Amino acid sequence: MKFYDRESEINILKENELQSRKSAVFTVLMGRKRVGKTTLITTALKDYDYAYLFVSKDSEAVLCQKFQQTLEEQLGIHIYGTVSHFRDLFEVIMKESLNRHFIIIFDEFQTLYKVNPAIFSEIQDLWDRYHRESHLYLITSGSIQSLMKRIFENENEPLYGRPTSKLTLKPFAISVLKQIFRDHCPDYKNEDLLCLYMITGGVAKYVELLMDAGCYTKEKMLNYVCRQDSYFLSEGRDIMNQEFSDESATYFSILQLIAGGLTTRSEIDGAMQKDMGVYLQNLEKNFLMVSRLKPLLAKPNSKVTSYEISDQFLRFWFRFVWPYQSLVERGQLALLRQNMGQHYEQFTGRTMEQYFQTQAMETGQYTLVGNWWDRKGENEIDMIALNEFDHTGMAAEIKRNSRKISLKELQEKVSVLPPKTFGEYALSLKGLSIEDM
Repeated sequence: MKFYDRESEINILKENELQSRKSAVFTVLMGRKRVGKTTLITTALKDYDYAYLFVSKDSEAVLCQKFQQTLEEQLGIHIYGTVSHFRDLFEVIMKESLNRHFIIIFDEFQTLYKVNPAIFSEIQDLWDRYHRESHLYLITSGSIQSLMKRIFENENEPLYGRPTSKLTLKPFAISVLKQIFRDHCPDYKNEDLLCLYMITGGVAKYVELLMDAGCYTKEKMLNYVCRQDSYFLSEGRDIMNQEFSDESATYFSILQLIAGGLTTRSEIDGAMQKDMGVYLQNLEKNFLMVSRLKPLLAKPNSKVTSYEISDQFLRFWFRFVWPYQSLVERGQLALLRQNMGQHYEQFTGRTMEQYFQTQAMETGQYTLVGNWWDRKGENEIDMIALNEFDHTGMAAEIKRNSRKISLKELQEKVSVLPPKTFGEYALSLKGLSIEDM
């Protein structure tokens, strides 16, 4: 699959490169695994001199020897003798950058925690000492988001406040996902687009796998996921094992419950038979894997909340793959595929809501997008999109089948919206179905 989109991110990286010719720039690039961070960097900087240093799980001495060889081969930085300490190697880089401009890329930067946690303090010391006269463009990229946030956003960590730019790479926008699908299959159906969104969420690697395999229909995509050699069957576990070091079984269980429809705190606590507050907070704040949903414009301390898995692929994986590991291990993948087919329509009802909510936000017409429901659960609106500047908005009912949409019922639900919060907005009504994707 060819390279798509990312024009704004490429421009940022190139502008930073230009700035670094005058004074050092420290860029942090974050994003979930497989979203395309490395491809973005190498594509944006393909015409520039850089050293690409992948942080593997080696000892500090072995890692430094690898870096030393790469620096000489890719940038001509010759270091006499054998370097076994990261501090010495990074000081050579900083001193060399005093006299000439070049780019250093550390990929999977967070892995340095496992190599030697003291390295971050050493980078801080050397960066503070040399960067004002340096012409270095330093890029650190990482995919374990909890660790990257800890390294750069925790004020108690040594590298807090050091980066000059921070960039989070997100999955492809829906418009780009459509463009990719059109290029590969101009006559794709909306059902196929919904399935592609459900499985990939726009994550570049997943989209590439399906497109390169010629999986352009819902049936082919689900069949591909359930193949014996499928990349997708173990991908969720691989991501989770990298993120969670302790008590992973508890987090797996919580995510399985949420994907299965137990989305309120009381339901989750009841199923787990203990208080899951700390775990849910970690999943939301540290691991960025769940979102806490409230009725749109609800007060911050509102207790009317529910949880959902933020990542489309993990939501799909925890619903259809993880609970049935015994089938995967025994090779009974036909049964796994059959179960996906049986529950697909019900599951994708919420997927469609997320699709249209994401699409509404991507239009740039709205500042707030979400659901609304009352405390009793008697009235629920699938999507409300608001523009806080001109006080306009839209309320939408979302159904797979357009014939089941009733704008009259939607109007009745809109009429009970709290006037104190929604009274100043002029809301239009809309019905959205799979035909509108």
